[in-house]
Amino acid sequence: MARKVIFLDRDGTINEEVRYLHRSEELRIIPGVPEALRRLRELGFLLVLVTNQAGIARGYYAEADCERLNAYLNETLRREGAGLDRVYYCPHHPEKGIGVYRRDCDCRKPKPGMLRRAAEELQLGRFENIPAGETVDRAHSYMLGDKRIDTIAGHNFGIQGILLGSGYGRTERELAAPGDYDAYFESMGEAVGWIEKRERDGS
Repeated sequence: MARKVIFLDRDGTINEEVRYLHRSEELRIIPGVPEALRRLRELGFLLVLVTNQAGIARGYYAEADCERLNAYLNETLRREGAGLDRVYYCPHHPEKGIGVYRRDCDCRKPKPGMLRRAAEELQLGRFENIPAGETVDRAHSYMLGDKRIDTIAGHNFGIQGILLGSGYGRTERELAAPGDYDAYFESMGEAVGWIEKRERDGS
């Protein structure tokens, strides 16, 4: 069976942008996001977080800090009926990384490594309550984020890339080249409305 998946950036997309966020007390979920994510779940989408975390590479915080924050974020969303199915992060940086984290990896967006890993783990049955053998329905899956690296990562994986006006999105839209993203919306709620219509119309 092919599964519809929404891949999501974290900072500036789900929560308000805080530079090198790693403390739960600084987490602020963007208004309207839980409702939008809940609607996506109702529409049958899996929700997968894919986030670059260069603060780990630079030594500003540890992987354990990132994992705790991601767990806190997910628990907060679950209370709203908007929990994430899987969470992935890239701890590397090709120039600014320290030690083992200085790598030109395949997981740092705009490369699609985290999306590919999600697809592999979905097929292996590592998603909760989903049997092995499932695949990503690329024709009906989307990458949502506030940066061009997000939408281009989606393209590199073979899915639609939607740029949001939250976080850095408005500036990124001004800097974008033709083809960097497939659609732009000021909010995640507006993007979900467009996705719902597109799915209903069978586009």
